[in-house]
Amino acid sequence: MKIILASKNNDKIEEIEKILNKTSIELLTWRDITIPDVEETGSTFVENALLKAKSASEVTGLGSIADDSGIEVDYLGGKPGIKSARYAGKNATNEENNNKLLEELDGVPFEDRKACYRCAIVYMRFPNDPYPFISFGSWEGYIGLNSQGKNGFGYDPIFYLSEYKKTSAQITSSQKNKISHRAKALMQLEYFINKTLKK
Repeated sequence: MKIILASKNNDKIEEIEKILNKTSIELLTWRDITIPDVEETGSTFVENALLKAKSASEVTGLGSIADDSGIEVDYLGGKPGIKSARYAGKNATNEENNNKLLEELDGVPFEDRKACYRCAIVYMRFPNDPYPFISFGSWEGYIGLNSQGKNGFGYDPIFYLSEYKKTSAQITSSQKNKISHRAKALMQLEYFINKTLKK
């Protein structure tokens, strides 16, 4: 079964491919089929994922998978949230976004720097699928005092995991792909797809 992945973020694509590599689906990306850029006008992760999944399915005629995710910091009232990828500006780099978040938390004690990565995954069988599959995943940690580690992407270098005493950029990708917000949401999708294909 061919499914288009509605993302042009190569880091996300690589991570999703690794997590879903044991399914029987053939995951296609923008490198295989041209998909449009979609303006993320939704007010939630789910709304944005639905917009991306629907657009990719309309253009390709295939079922589609879309992800929308970000990080929420309690001290900042849930920011950056859905604006995580462009927190420091429309074309901001990961480093610029990380630096802005660290600046906003400057002087805040570690115990008050609780954060949560969140991910919404949408799977649409066709463009007007009235019952798209939607799953969620979350991953709790803290915003560290500085950037550490070279692995991962996004806010991983400043997302501190107390149980590992490391940031998510310091653990291996195989470790991350078992415990992350995206892994948790995709595992639900994997179960759903495998169950559906057996019918």
